Amino acid sequence: MALHYTAIVIAAILGLSLIYVLVRTIQGRPVERRVVFVYIAFAVALPLLMKIPAPVPVTGEVRQLADALAALPPGAKVLVAYDFDPPSAPELQPMAVAFTRYAFKHDLKMIIMGLWPQGPQQAELAIEAAMKDPEVAAKHPEYGKDYVNLGYQAGNEFVIQVMGTSFKRMFPADDHRTPYDSIPLIRDVVNFSNIDFVMEFSAGKPGTVEWVQIAVDRFGAKLGAGNTAVQAPQVYPYLRAGQLTGLLGGMSGGAEFERALNEKGMASSFMLSQMFAHATVIVFILIGNAAFLASRKRKK
Repeated sequence: MALHYTAIVIAAILGLSLIYVLVRTIQGRPVERRVVFVYIAFAVALPLLMKIPAPVPVTGEVRQLADALAALPPGAKVLVAYDFDPPSAPELQPMAVAFTRYAFKHDLKMIIMGLWPQGPQQAELAIEAAMKDPEVAAKHPEYGKDYVNLGYQAGNEFVIQVMGTSFKRMFPADDHRTPYDSIPLIRDVVNFSNIDFVMEFSAGKPGTVEWVQIAVDRFGAKLGAGNTAVQAPQVYPYLRAGQLTGLLGGMSGGAEFERALNEKGMASSFMLSQMFAHATVIVFILIGNAAFLASRKRKK
């Protein structure tokens, strides 16, 4: 609560200083461009430092995914595909962390894999972040029983095709080289028929499109996806066709997902930073226009 009051006070000070900048500009006294950079820096940094969530409404496709997850019973097995790399992490990692926390808290068993080489590493980062949550830590999730990381497998959509008949054939061992049959969580998992839900985080190809075309259309898997803002428009037709159970699009989708799951995460703070930065730019555009109109009046 104290942080919120601090943020309000700082925002008020910045607002008053912007009025000073406006008056100074209208009077024809130039303002250093570095001042603009300082305001943008404050606009971006404050929500992140204060960890203030953005007041975003939850859209239908995000609510649909949250409802599908809520319908899964404790002990349900969820295949989680990390099909992205570090450059896409600012958009997708917050979604993955929120999902991982939710899965641990609701006893959903995660079988993790990746069609991108860096995917399993991003999964480990998400698990590490989720473990910091006191509620998750209190449950003491156990590797091999509550979650497993099968690692990366080359082959793009061919990997999904083979998994339709045998997971073990594609992943004879997990990412730690433990034999498939020695891992309690997946010992009885043969193919998609033994999976209750598939959650996929994608930054491109291979990604959501391939999972829909093979896992959903050929093998009847139930799929939810989180995509970058650039990729999301490409997969919306699958959502409307009912091939996707739900969709998270970009950073805003991640923020909505956190709100729908009642999870506090970075996506909401990132969104608020973005909102503040946009608002600051708009304010300076208005100040610039006001100064221009004032200068024209002075010349007349």
